[in-house]
Amino acid sequence: MTTLIFVALALITVVAIVRQLKSREAHERESAQVLEENTRAGVNEPPTLHPVIDEHLCIGCGACVEACPEQPLHSPLGLVNGKAVLVDAASCIGHGACKAACPMDAIDLVFGTEKRGVDIPHVSPSFETNVPGMFIAGELGGMGLVANAIDQGKAAIGSIRRLSGIGSGDRLDVVIVGAGPSGFAASLASMEAKLRFRTIEQGTLGGTVFQFPRGKIVMTRPVELPLVGKVRIAETSKEKLLEFWQQVERDTKVPIHYHERLEMVTPDGDGFVVKTSVGEYRTRAVLLCLGRTGTPRKLGVKGEDHPKVVYRLIDPEEYAGKHVLVVGGGDSALEAANSIAEVPGTRVTLSYRDKAFTRAKEKNRRKVEELQGAGRLHVMYGSKVKAVFAPHVELEYEGEVVSLPNQAVIVCAGGILPTPFLKELGIAVETKYGTR
Repeated sequence: MTTLIFVALALITVVAIVRQLKSREAHERESAQVLEENTRAGVNEPPTLHPVIDEHLCIGCGACVEACPEQPLHSPLGLVNGKAVLVDAASCIGHGACKAACPMDAIDLVFGTEKRGVDIPHVSPSFETNVPGMFIAGELGGMGLVANAIDQGKAAIGSIRRLSGIGSGDRLDVVIVGAGPSGFAASLASMEAKLRFRTIEQGTLGGTVFQFPRGKIVMTRPVELPLVGKVRIAETSKEKLLEFWQQVERDTKVPIHYHERLEMVTPDGDGFVVKTSVGEYRTRAVLLCLGRTGTPRKLGVKGEDHPKVVYRLIDPEEYAGKHVLVVGGGDSALEAANSIAEVPGTRVTLSYRDKAFTRAKEKNRRKVEELQGAGRLHVMYGSKVKAVFAPHVELEYEGEVVSLPNQAVIVCAGGILPTPFLKELGIAVETKYGTR
């Protein structure tokens, strides 16, 4: 009997091992396919801080893949030929959990690659730039993780509080630019410290987080918020996090001035004069909590200021039953067009100036073809928007001006990076090519 039990347990163990190996092989094939598609499409360059794996130290245990907060739905990491590889670098936002999980210390976190540099401003450990009194926190400094950005916003205000001249005179102590994770935390910290401050935000609460797709996991560890205390949210979606922040904003009555855009900062003694689209403010310090995506690139056509024109897709469902024009040829444009086309009752046109989607991932291109074949999406290659009107839009297409019925326009033409603006302010910026 004992022998039979031993044999049965051995068989169960063998079956489990075989199943595990088959599952691993399937995952490796899938990862290799994703890597091949992204490499072929030329879209496998990481936008920010990302892991570099030493293949000589990597033992292929998969701990980094499992630790990535983006998995299992869309992990940037995968195993290929028994080694960890960044198979979808464009989706990596620099959590850094992979490095902490690696038992062999085979992972380094770096900015940029040999082919594609990433501009990173010079920032001291106190978050002050080379321009005294001007600070940077959050995504602009290369940290895409929400929890890190919150910590940086708080720490930057701690440094600003120690500046000479804080709390004296008739000027503000600090102007905070941006109400994303770092700017929101900095605003709460300023309010808690009773600083004289003004927070300006050209968009809405959340900054870059607000632009993320629906359901995206955006925070992966608890944080401490000023005036609130410990926020015991270990993992949450964009919608839940924004809902929480909105409640905090209501409860604390923290003043944030929306739809106010920074235009210029000029020195003023030991402080600055900050000019915005609303007015001018004298301040001792400036804290820049800007996103790295910059200001959306516009088309520069008649009628583009119409309220129906937007520069990012938030919720496809809001376009149900409408004629929608999506402009662009990158992944954001294709993903927007595809998701809206799947909403019942929509009529979607995708306009792109070139003859093919060479910058988009293959899976997005295949989805476009699938929806085209089903009659859910119309693609106009080689077209260009000429004008936007309330009931329709005009496009130049095949040598003619074509008019399309339209209730919404989504422009996905990329953003104007803030690097030139930072340099104009005197902030030193270094281009990183695979270094920290």
